[in-house]
Amino acid sequence: MPIKVKKTNRGFTICEFTDRYNSECSVQESSLATEAAIWLGVDTDFNGKECTRMHLTIEQVQELLQLLQTFVDTGYLPEPKVVDGHWELTEQKDTEE
Repeated sequence: MPIKVKKTNRGFTICEFTDRYNSECSVQESSLATEAAIWLGVDTDFNGKECTRMHLTIEQVQELLQLLQTFVDTGYLPEPKVVDGHWELTEQKDTEE
């Protein structure tokens, strides 16, 4: 997946790529003045429909990175479990036992 890195007209870095279904996607620095954030998601889907991207803070990206790293390492997302009445994620079980 080639990623095209450039600057927006306002000087923010944007990285453009296509997903598995050839939808146009991007991750871009946000202009939010109160905290660091990025825009991430599909810009135009495979049907040509414009989409809305997620606006994520550093803390949100940190949590997503844990999920994505588990997927990279195992091919699966972590298993959920209930702790104190709410869902938490655990490490993915080793499926080769």
